[in-house]
Amino acid sequence: MTAVTDQDTSTSRNPGQDMDLGDRADHAERTGRVECAESPKAGGGESGSAVWDDGLIARRVADSGVFDLEAESDAYADDGADAALLERLDALRELVGLSRARVDAADLAEAGNVLDEAAARRRLSDRHTVVAVAGATGSGKSTLFNALAGVPLSETGLRRPTTSAPIACSWTDGAAGLLDRLGIPGRLRRRPLQGQSGQDANAPLKGLVLVDLPDHDSAAVEHRAQVDRILALVDAVIWVVDPEKYADAMLHERYLRPLAGHAEVTFVVLNQVDRLPGDAADLVLDDLRRLLDEDGIALGEHGEPGATVLALSALTGEGVGELRESLDQFTREQGAAARRIAADIDAAALRLRPVYATGRRTGLSEDAREEFTDQLADAVGAEAAGQAAERAWRRNANKACGTPWLRLWRWFDARRTPSTTLSMRSVPADEEATARQRVEHAVRVVGERASAGLPGPWGQAVREAATRGAEGLPEALDELAVSAGAPAGRLRRPGWWPVAVLAQMSMTLIQIVGGLWLVGQIVGVFAPNLGVPAVLMLAGIVGGPCVEWACRMAVRGPARRYGLEAERRLREAAAGCGRARVLDPVAAELLRYREVREQYVKVTG
Repeated sequence: MTAVTDQDTSTSRNPGQDMDLGDRADHAERTGRVECAESPKAGGGESGSAVWDDGLIARRVADSGVFDLEAESDAYADDGADAALLERLDALRELVGLSRARVDAADLAEAGNVLDEAAARRRLSDRHTVVAVAGATGSGKSTLFNALAGVPLSETGLRRPTTSAPIACSWTDGAAGLLDRLGIPGRLRRRPLQGQSGQDANAPLKGLVLVDLPDHDSAAVEHRAQVDRILALVDAVIWVVDPEKYADAMLHERYLRPLAGHAEVTFVVLNQVDRLPGDAADLVLDDLRRLLDEDGIALGEHGEPGATVLALSALTGEGVGELRESLDQFTREQGAAARRIAADIDAAALRLRPVYATGRRTGLSEDAREEFTDQLADAVGAEAAGQAAERAWRRNANKACGTPWLRLWRWFDARRTPSTTLSMRSVPADEEATARQRVEHAVRVVGERASAGLPGPWGQAVREAATRGAEGLPEALDELAVSAGAPAGRLRRPGWWPVAVLAQMSMTLIQIVGGLWLVGQIVGVFAPNLGVPAVLMLAGIVGGPCVEWACRMAVRGPARRYGLEAERRLREAAAGCGRARVLDPVAAELLRYREVREQYVKVTG
C-alpha cells in the first residue's frame, strides 16, 4: 500500500498530469475525474488508477434498473424533519428581526451567526457529511485519520505539534464547496485508498468528508484558532482521547461541556487501548462515560440518541472497524448537517433564554389600570370638580327659586364685586407641583407593575414607553380640567323648576297686593280693613322663604347627580388621556414581547 503524496504520479495521462497533488484535486472537483492512491492487486501486484463516477442518481438507476422504494420513503421522512428545521430557522429569523430595537446586538450576535451558517450549509451538498477528527497532542488522531482512510494521508510522528493545518479526505465527489467553506486549500485535500471510495451506491462511508484538525491544545495560537473555527462549521466531530489525557480539564471545560447539546453529532473514541493491560481499558472507558455524563452529554446507548463512545487502537486496528461501521451508518442517514444546525439553534435558544423567558405571569392587570386612572383623576381634581359643580348647581337653583328681594340684593352685590368663574379657580403653585408629582408617581408605578417579571430588555422597554408617555401628561390633564370640568352651556333644570319659580312669583305678587292695599287704606282710597291686606302680606312674606327652603331641599338630589356627572366626565377624560399616552404604548410593548415569546417557543421546538 502506498500513500498519496506530492510525489505520486498517475499511470495514465490526463489534463492534470503536470500539476501537483493540490492542483489535481481542485481540477478533479471541477471535472469529476480524480486520481486514486495506488493499491497492490491480489496476487498480481498490478497498480492502476481509477476514474471517479459523478454519482448521478440517473446513472445509478440506468445501471441497476431498480428504484429504491425504501430510500424514497426515507426521503419523505427527511422532508418532514427538514420542514420542522426550516420552521425553527424562520422563527429564529423573525425573533431576531423583532428584537433588534429592544435587545442588545451582542446578545443577538450568536443567533445571527447561526442563521448565516445554517444558510451557508444548506446551500451546499446535503449528500456529504463533514466530520472533523479533533484531539489533544499525542492522542493519535492523525493515526486514526489514516486508519479510516486506509492510507497515510496525514503526517504522524513524535514531533509536536505534528498536524499544523487541517487535512481533508473526501470519499465522494462534489465536496469542493464544503471544503472551500472550511478554508481548506486544494493542496490539503486527499482521497482514500482505492477501493474505499464512495462512488458506488453500496460503498462504505459514502458521502463522508473527514477532516484532520491540528491539536486543540497546541502551543501555537494559530492552530487553536483553526480548530475553533472549523469545529463551528463541520457537521460532526470525532473526539480522540488517550488513556493519559481523557480527563483533561481543557478538553471538558472548553469543548465538551459547551457542546453538550451537540451529542447526536459527537463521537468520543478512547484511543491507544493497546497500551492498557487486562481490563484496564474497560475501566478507563467507564470513567470516560462518567465524565461525559457529568459534562451533560447524552450517551447514545440502548437505542437512545446521543454521543457514540468507543474504545479502539488506531495503531493495531482494534475497534477501528466498529468506528467505521458507525460512521458508515451515520453518513448514510444524511442527517448530520440538519442535526448540527438544530443543535446550534438549541444552543442559541438556551443562551437567549434570559432575554425572552420568564417564570411568572406578565402583563398589566385590570386592577393596576383602574388604580392608575384613579390616581390621574385625583391629580386632576375630579372629585373637587364634581363638588364645585354641585355647589354651582345649588347656587343657580337658589338664584332662580329665591325671593325677588334676595335676588335683587345678589344682583346688586354682584355688580359691586368682579365676576368669578365658578367652574375653575386659580391653582396655587404648590398644589400644581403636588399634582405633577402625583402624575409622575402614577406613571412610574404603572411602568413598574407592567414590567414586573419581564426579562431585562423588555422590562426596560416597557418602563421607557411609560416614561415617554408621561412627557406632557400633566399639561394635558390641566387642559382637560378646563374643557371637561366646566359645565357645557346652561345648567339643566328639573321639571318642577318652573312651578317653583311661579310659586315664588305668586308669593311676591301677594306681598305687593297686600302692601298696595294697606297703602290705599292709609291714603283713603280703600275702606279701612287691616285684616285682609295684613294676612296677604304675611302670607307672601312667609311663603316666599318657605318656597325657597322647599326648593333647597328638592335641589339636593339633582345637584348631587350633576356633580357626580361632572366628576365622571372629568375622570373619563383623564383616563382617556392616560390610556392614549401611557397605557396604550405600554400595552404595545407587552404585545411585542408576547409576539417574540411565541417566536422563541417555536425556536425551542
